[in-house]
Amino acid sequence: MLRYLAQRLVAVIPTLFGISLLVFIAIRLVPGDAITTMLGTEAGMLTETQRASLEAYFGLDKPVIEQYFSWMSRVLQGDLGYSVRHGKPVLTLILERFPVTLELALLSLIIALTIGISIGTLSAVRHNSMIDLFGRLVALTGLAAPNFLIGTLLIYTLSVYFGILPNAGDYTDFTENPLKNLGQIIFPALTLGFSFSASVMRTTRSAMLEVLGQDYIRTAHGKGLRPRAVIFGHAVRNALIPIVTLAGVELGYLLGGAVIVEKIFALPGIGRLTLNAISQRDYALIQGATLFIAFNFVVINMLVDLLYAAIDPRISYVSKK
Repeated sequence: MLRYLAQRLVAVIPTLFGISLLVFIAIRLVPGDAITTMLGTEAGMLTETQRASLEAYFGLDKPVIEQYFSWMSRVLQGDLGYSVRHGKPVLTLILERFPVTLELALLSLIIALTIGISIGTLSAVRHNSMIDLFGRLVALTGLAAPNFLIGTLLIYTLSVYFGILPNAGDYTDFTENPLKNLGQIIFPALTLGFSFSASVMRTTRSAMLEVLGQDYIRTAHGKGLRPRAVIFGHAVRNALIPIVTLAGVELGYLLGGAVIVEKIFALPGIGRLTLNAISQRDYALIQGATLFIAFNFVVINMLVDLLYAAIDPRISYVSKK
């Protein structure tokens, strides 16, 4: 196990290096520059000397390769750069916004797994029944409906029409007012959770149908175990591997920031921060946020791999010679 962890940690380095290089080059291929975007119409009033001074101040006068290695040397020291638009260190901005995205991701994941595993298991147990048909219909709806449509419908139906929860306002931190915070986060969490629950539903149903046809399930029934004990004690646990894989990938995506949902519901999360940085050509912020998102993906995938062994002891990461 320790050897496997060491191998995965070593693999993180070239992965993050490659991602940082791609993002660094891609953002500089986008038309426009940081100085023009930062100053707006006033950028046309700059003299060549003033523009050159600003480029030298922000390090934009150096060759691209030199800019990259200069940035990477600071990253290795824990410095992700300085945001020219926000006037703050990039790492500070990320840590300020990350709790919002983390709360949204975890709540969405809980909603999705609760709905998806429950209906997916029930659909598999009641295969080809009306319950199964309803479950497949719900899953198809969740896969077909885009997030922005679901979010808009939730805002209109529950907030505008019924007036149950507020649809806008300054974001309130959970530690300041938990109830108000929940009122602001529940809409986007339901939006993301419902969409993701469709994938969980389909995966759970397929995995459960495969497991329920195995010999050991028939043996468990033959031994006189209760149907509930067979389903939850044997079948569900052995069907969890693909669900854990799907949940790990989705959590990595959510921690990267659900850009559209955060924009619709005006949540100050990582996704909205990165989107604004792209439109404003804030190079340091884009690079730092992307590297942070990539790091989240790598860490979560590593944890998912380790969960496999806890769920199914037959899985081993010890290499066999």
